[in-house]
Amino acid sequence: MENHFFVDSEYLSEAALKKKHQLENDPSSRSDHMKYMPGMEVIESDVCSKVMSQMKSYDYNKYTARDVRLALEHTTCTIEDFKALLSPAAEPFLEKMAQKARMETSKYFGNTVYIFTPLYIANYCENYCVYCGFNCYNHINRMKLSLEQVEHEMKVIAESGMEEILILTGESKAKSDVKYIGEACKLARKYFRLVGLEIYPVNTEDYKYLHECGADYVTVFQETYDTDKYESLHLLGHKRVWPYRFDAQERALRGGMRGVAFSALLGLADFRTDALATGLHAYYLQRKYPYAEMSLSCPRLRPIVNNDKINPLDVHEKQLCQVLCAYRIFLPFAGITVSSRESAEFRNGIVKIAATKVSAGVSTGIGDHESKYTGEENENLEGDEQFEIEDSRSLNKMYQDITGEGLQPVLNDYLYV
Repeated sequence: MENHFFVDSEYLSEAALKKKHQLENDPSSRSDHMKYMPGMEVIESDVCSKVMSQMKSYDYNKYTARDVRLALEHTTCTIEDFKALLSPAAEPFLEKMAQKARMETSKYFGNTVYIFTPLYIANYCENYCVYCGFNCYNHINRMKLSLEQVEHEMKVIAESGMEEILILTGESKAKSDVKYIGEACKLARKYFRLVGLEIYPVNTEDYKYLHECGADYVTVFQETYDTDKYESLHLLGHKRVWPYRFDAQERALRGGMRGVAFSALLGLADFRTDALATGLHAYYLQRKYPYAEMSLSCPRLRPIVNNDKINPLDVHEKQLCQVLCAYRIFLPFAGITVSSRESAEFRNGIVKIAATKVSAGVSTGIGDHESKYTGEENENLEGDEQFEIEDSRSLNKMYQDITGEGLQPVLNDYLYV
């Protein structure tokens, strides 16, 4: 690792301050973000080159209203159609896009909406990503749950009726190694039908081990597919290596995971090109691994603790809706998750159009599910949150609201035999 320290005091040491300042102001002090670090597996794959070729040639301003109309008329959405639907020319056609997206969602998913919850088990991180609340230079309360504490949190969540859990950590191999995550997966299998992971990218053999421990699918946020912007936002740590992160989903599939999820964090760079690259990343991997379950997320940048440096490129709700409708029309078979970063009103609306999965009973902090679910406080068992959420509905409230919209909430549709 490049960096094993974490900010656990109010002030950085003089040496740490100097290093932080150097990383922020002197690009030559940073490692090559396109060069693999020791121990990182390199796989032979043409997916990245295909995605980047399409992304770099994408001029969304060239598309016209006629291109959008044709895209909406086609039975099968081509890559060119997808590009048109993401373009500014498609904005006046949002209602028609929503109607088509609703039909595709109904065709492939009926009127079901899946519900899950995330569980953060550690917030230590060895990366310096300037937009993230967990970054190693940020002064926050750091915590890693013991396995006994992990199981307690899982029991509290399971008692609420939840059947699918997403396990998350900060990106620290020193504090949250693969064995620790694997033990958490084994515990999760005792309480939940579906177990997902959103952790730092690992090699194929590690994904195989985690799958054997009970993990079903893996989510990896590329954050942005713009390699230059990525370099300026990820200044230190393993996450700085853009191509290793890009290939994470393919390594997970090679390791036996039955599903993978993709996302760009909209607002870090040009959201239209990032949305295009995200959709194509899933598209090309689906063609290569047709048995795999593909999912997309569409988060927008949210406020974090101790950071006023980020000036997000605005992505308004109408633009977010455009992206989600374009995803559904282009990839009708893919699951689409809309997180608690968005408002209850927006999520209630989008599940009737394009989204198929929402989180409930959400906490992005460490060890606070008991206090949030039961009201019993434990001041010694809480680590700071990664970002602020917008929709804090419980499972029961989410279930009632989805039912009230005329939809069918689903907690699990997968049986092990």
